[in-house]
Amino acid sequence: MTPGGIVELERKLLARELLEDWRWLDRRIPAAQQRLAAAVAAYGTTLTGIVGIGDVGVATIIAIVDDPSRFPTRGHFAAFNGTAPLEASSGDVRRHRLSRRGNRQLNKVLHAAARTQMRLPGPGRDYYQRKIAEGKGTMQAPRALKRQLSDVVYRHLQADTQQRAVRGGQMRTTPKSA
Repeated sequence: MTPGGIVELERKLLARELLEDWRWLDRRIPAAQQRLAAAVAAYGTTLTGIVGIGDVGVATIIAIVDDPSRFPTRGHFAAFNGTAPLEASSGDVRRHRLSRRGNRQLNKVLHAAARTQMRLPGPGRDYYQRKIAEGKGTMQAPRALKRQLSDVVYRHLQADTQQRAVRGGQMRTTPKSA
């Protein structure tokens, strides 16, 4: 067998092995999605009511934030998730720019929710269109929507914490289904 034939055979074997791995993982996805949905439901959060944030996003937020009382204000939470704008002013020109700081996974959840809300009719789209009408560009308007979503998520997290306190639940406990 020629060296080129050996290389071709190795590529085919690798492709077959990768395809088998992909099929195995693909079969496991529905069961994992059901377990995740059950865990989120058992946690009893209101975050699932926010348009654009599904079970994976809710689980990501809960896992990263853990205890929302560590953020004294919504501004602190926005800085944590990277949606708080940074001032980039010079002289008489006052402007703000995108923050590259913050938790990128949490920012990604908010970004996906903002993109979804911009597409669907509702308060998110209305806010986005209002910002465009105010003269914000196509980059600044979604950024402003993400910041508003950050505030909404913060309010939901605070309300969930208060609700758990009323029910006698404790923070940092794992539900049985998790």
